[in-house]
Amino acid sequence: MTASAFRTDIVQERRLRTAIPGPKSVAMHQRRQVAVAAGVASTLPVYTADAGGGVIVDIDGNSLIDLGSGIAVTTVGNAAPRVVEAVRNAVEHFTHTCFMVTPYEDYVAVAEKLNQLTPGRHAKRTALFNSGSEAVENAVKIARVATKRTAVVAFDHAYHGRTNLTMALTAKAMPYKKGFGPFAGEVYRMPMSYPFRDVEGMTGKDAAARAISMIEKQIGADDVAAVLIEPVQGEGGFIVPADGFLPALSEWCTANGVVFIADEIQSGFCRTGSWFACDHEGVVPDLVTTAKGIAGGLPLAAVTGRAEIMDAVHPGGLGGTYGGNPIACAAALASIETMEELDLNAAARRIEAQIMPRMKALAAATGRIGEVRGRGGMIALEFTVAGSLEPDAAAASAVAKACHAQGVVILTCGTYGNVIRLLPPLVIGEDLLSEGLDVLEAAVRAL
Repeated sequence: MTASAFRTDIVQERRLRTAIPGPKSVAMHQRRQVAVAAGVASTLPVYTADAGGGVIVDIDGNSLIDLGSGIAVTTVGNAAPRVVEAVRNAVEHFTHTCFMVTPYEDYVAVAEKLNQLTPGRHAKRTALFNSGSEAVENAVKIARVATKRTAVVAFDHAYHGRTNLTMALTAKAMPYKKGFGPFAGEVYRMPMSYPFRDVEGMTGKDAAARAISMIEKQIGADDVAAVLIEPVQGEGGFIVPADGFLPALSEWCTANGVVFIADEIQSGFCRTGSWFACDHEGVVPDLVTTAKGIAGGLPLAAVTGRAEIMDAVHPGGLGGTYGGNPIACAAALASIETMEELDLNAAARRIEAQIMPRMKALAAATGRIGEVRGRGGMIALEFTVAGSLEPDAAAASAVAKACHAQGVVILTCGTYGNVIRLLPPLVIGEDLLSEGLDVLEAAVRAL
C-alpha cells in the first residue's frame, strides 16, 4: 500500500505499554459510567486518542491492530489524508445550510457519483441521509409510494437498523429489539439462503424458490411493495447466500412489480472486492441503501435507485435537517477518490487471499470453526461444537477476549453470537494484518 494511504505520523505496529484496558482507559470508563446511558455498550473499553491506517492508539499509548474498522466504516482508514484535507477545506466555508433550504454542489456531486457507481446503467436518482437505519426506512417509504403497496419482505438473520421500522425488519431480538415493541406492521420474514446450515444439496435457486413460495402463500405477490435483503448479511453472521439465490429473487421481483432493495450498508464500497456485493452475481437492484464506508467515518447514508421509483415521491416527502451535510459530503467524495486511486477493490481481494487459506487451515486443524466464509475484506469464522452444527458462542467470545487482551480489535456477530468477523481497513499493511492473524490463530488454538 502506498504511503498516501494513511497518515505517516502513526507507526503501523502493535504496541502494548499497559494491560488492556490501561489505567487511563479504566479511569475514563469510570467517568463514562456516571455520564453515559448504560444502554450504549462498547466492545472494548479502551479510549481512542489517535488512529490511522490499520491501528488504533489509546490514551494509555497502546497501539492496537484494527480488524473492525468501526464496523466497516473506516474502509479508507482513519484520518485518510484526502478525507482530512477535504473536511478541513469544507468546514472553513460552511458547516450547514440544510440542503432543503439552500442547496450546495457537494450533495449533487455525491449523488452523481453514487448514480454512476451503483449497479446498473439505467437512469438513477439519489437522496442523502445520516445513517443506515434512515436509508433503509426511506427506501421502504419510497417503495411503498412507488408501488402503492404496503407489505415488505425481510429475511432470517437480517440486520437493518435500530429505528422502529428497521427493528421490525431486523431478525435478532437481543440486544436490538428486546423490550422496544410494538414494532411497525406489514413486515414479513422469510428464510435466508444459509449454505452452512441449509439442508445438504440445497442450491441458491432452491432456497429462493422456498422463500418465493412462502411470499406468495403468506402475502400474495400483488401486495408486496419491496423485498429487502443484504447481499452479504452483516450482523447476522456474514452469511453469503448460495449462488443463484439473489438473481432468482431479483427476477421474481421484476416479474411481479416488486421493488428489490439491496442493503449494501456494510457490504458496499469495495468491502467485498467489488464496489457492491451485488456485483459478484451481476444483480441490479431497484434501490440500493448505503452508509458506513461511504464517508471515511463521517455520518452519511444514501438511497440510490431507478429514477422512476425515486421520483415517485412528492416534493418534500424525503429529507431531514442534516441529511447530506456538506462536511460529510466532502468526506464522501474524498473517500471515493481514495478508493479509486488506491484500487481498494483489489486491496480487498488481496486481503481475502491472505486471510482465507490461513483461516481454513486453522479450522481444519482445530475442529472448532465450522465454516470460514465471506468475500474480500469481509470474512467470518463461525464457531461450532466440534463435529456438529451446534453454535459455540462461548468459544467465539473467548477468542475475541483473548485477542483484545493482546491488542487486536476483533468483533463478534451472528444470530447465535458464535461468529467472529474480520473487517480490517482496506489500507492495512500485509505485515500488520499477518500479525493480527497470528494473535487470532493463537487464541483459537488455545481454546
